[in-house]
Amino acid sequence: MELRTITFLVVGATFAIYFGIAIWARASSTSDFYVAGKGVHPISNGMATAADWMSAASFISMAGLIAFLGYSGSVYLMGWTGGYVLMALLLAPYLRKFGKFTVPAFVGDRYYSSTARIVAVLCLLVMSLTYVIGQMRGVGVAFSRFLEVDISIGLFAGMGIVFIYAVLGGMKGITYTQIAQYVVLIFAYTVPAVFISLQLTGVVLPQIGLGSTLNDGNGVFLLQRLDMVLTELGFDAFTTNATINPLNMVLLTMALMFGTAGLPHVIIRFFTVPRVRDARSSAGWALVFIALLYTTAPAVGGMAMFNFIKTLHPGGVGNPESALVIEERPEWMRRWEITGLLAFEDKAGDGRIHFYNDENPPAWAIEHQLEGNEMVKIDRDIMVLANPEIANLPNWVIALVAAGGIAAALSTAAGLLLAISSAISHDLLKGVFMPKISEKRELQASRISMAGAIVLAGYLGLNPPGFAAEVVALAFGLAASSLFPTLIMGIFVKRMNKEGAICGMLAGLGSTLLYIFLFKGWFFIPGTNVLPDTAGSWLFGIQPQSFGTIGALINIIVALVVSRMTAPPPDNIQQIIEDIRVPKGAGSAIDH
Repeated sequence: MELRTITFLVVGATFAIYFGIAIWARASSTSDFYVAGKGVHPISNGMATAADWMSAASFISMAGLIAFLGYSGSVYLMGWTGGYVLMALLLAPYLRKFGKFTVPAFVGDRYYSSTARIVAVLCLLVMSLTYVIGQMRGVGVAFSRFLEVDISIGLFAGMGIVFIYAVLGGMKGITYTQIAQYVVLIFAYTVPAVFISLQLTGVVLPQIGLGSTLNDGNGVFLLQRLDMVLTELGFDAFTTNATINPLNMVLLTMALMFGTAGLPHVIIRFFTVPRVRDARSSAGWALVFIALLYTTAPAVGGMAMFNFIKTLHPGGVGNPESALVIEERPEWMRRWEITGLLAFEDKAGDGRIHFYNDENPPAWAIEHQLEGNEMVKIDRDIMVLANPEIANLPNWVIALVAAGGIAAALSTAAGLLLAISSAISHDLLKGVFMPKISEKRELQASRISMAGAIVLAGYLGLNPPGFAAEVVALAFGLAASSLFPTLIMGIFVKRMNKEGAICGMLAGLGSTLLYIFLFKGWFFIPGTNVLPDTAGSWLFGIQPQSFGTIGALINIIVALVVSRMTAPPPDNIQQIIEDIRVPKGAGSAIDH
């Protein structure tokens, strides 16, 4: 059966499952829509949390980052995983016991202020919209390959799918859909990795295969050979950390950790289980499910880059005559060219594709007076989806990966959209402006706001400031600088008052947004950045993705200073903070 047919069948079958679950679990109340009626089993919630958290950035983009950045790309892996542990230990149980199922609701009640609640909604909307842009980018990449169309058409198709099942099902439908999506994405990620590991090294587990010798009989390690060919092409070795300087590595890791811990759409997940101890249990299960993909990602990235270079230099590197003949390029390249995410230009006019580092051309390229790298576009987001095609794996494996990429992007997009809709309908309308709104009208407002968010995110996703993981890193920086410090101080600093929290959130969010605006542009409109996005222009060499850590420090300092200059919180608020630290009961800290 041809690839396109089998891809339609596999992806179509997964969509049928998602839609069926959404209809079966359709939300009929605000409790179902926001927290799935608080009746999800911890293991099921752990699986849904893993799918919610492992976004397009994790499935599609992270291994692509590692493929091109090498060892330095693991900063994303460390930051996201470490942040989840931070959330599970320091935030989830306490917020669950507090009893409010949205982050702005916690902020509003903990800081006894509608203004604080509104500022928290603003922070959530800015962060979530930025984050969902990355998911829409991933949706567009996956659909464009699956439908063999331009990425813009693929993005619109993905928007339609998200609209149908997310708006219909709410948290209840999304939870059970995400369980199915996790099963799809984990199989889609690990199965081709096992195939390729066997193909290159003869080792079943890709985690071990990455550090094993190649099965060509020469006894050379895979990573050793990969380092050799990359350096011969003028790139940094795969095993070096030279692609990110130590300062940015530390700051980016912390920004990703703090941002992960402050993600409102993941925090909501801990309210879908019946008890506090179930929240802790589901956090542990989620970490197990996440580890299955995250320990595989470095192998996927390294092996994808190794096979990609072998494709472009079938006769070996170091000689222009060994480069791939354009007319003999494999079918997978022709398919990706249609999407606009892969392109080449025959600059030398010799009918071959010469691939090397323009900024550090190797001696052989200079000697033969080549015009420059002829692979003029290689979108990093295609590496995972193209990986099984590059390795000539069976068509059903290629189709499975397409289904997995779509599942990863859709699962997180749905969670983010739910967080956005609940912030608008529950926290703004019900919590501040229309406290007497009926449950039916609140549910209606949730669905309308979710639909509006889909349209806005799709529009912004057409012109993202970078590949999926880079956009997501910006979103995590915004969460790190605004919500995370406020939540942590709200739990562990009794003296923190409403004035400190409000000023801290505004200072952290404002400084980070300003920094992103200077180098990336306002709302990612092309050409609106004030300064060039280069290391030489960054303040103290800090890249925009890393600035969230600085924003978090600004938030904390401003909040502590302002709180000391103003009146302490009321005694009953301080008593609430004492109560939620007692590991007993659920939802008992505050009346609701």
